[in-house]
Amino acid sequence: MTTDLSWKRKELTVGQVAERSGLAVSALHYYERQGLIHSRRTSGNQRRYRRDTLRRLAFIRVSQRVGIPLSRIRDALTHLPDERTPTREDWAQLSEEWRDELDARIEQLRRLRDDLTDCIGCGCLSLDSCALSNPCDQCGEEGPGPRRLLVNAPGC
Repeated sequence: MTTDLSWKRKELTVGQVAERSGLAVSALHYYERQGLIHSRRTSGNQRRYRRDTLRRLAFIRVSQRVGIPLSRIRDALTHLPDERTPTREDWAQLSEEWRDELDARIEQLRRLRDDLTDCIGCGCLSLDSCALSNPCDQCGEEGPGPRRLLVNAPGC
């Protein structure tokens, strides 16, 4: 009778990380190229990941779901220790740094929800006064050419 002791290994293969994280191997390679996770190479040139990579991947996926760009996620992960598994305090400090940004995103979504109710079906097509595409006609004040919806547009 043989027992699978692979879960006791300190390092995981790319296949094991893919299976445990639910991510494709290509996504792991992409995240590694982006500097979000790291591996070492064996003498046979195979990737090996530390077990705490699974926590980092979970953090990356949750962060992406709430709209945090990969560049910000990478910056945040540089504050976590490489020599040990991050503690609850490490994660708490990191998430606290994003609180204001997440609050701003929540407010933007609330405004979008509320303004969208008034906008659907109105047919106004007014780029000067539309609360969604041009709040307070700010785009007109920024000069000619196309402008994008502001993340933190002040109330009118």
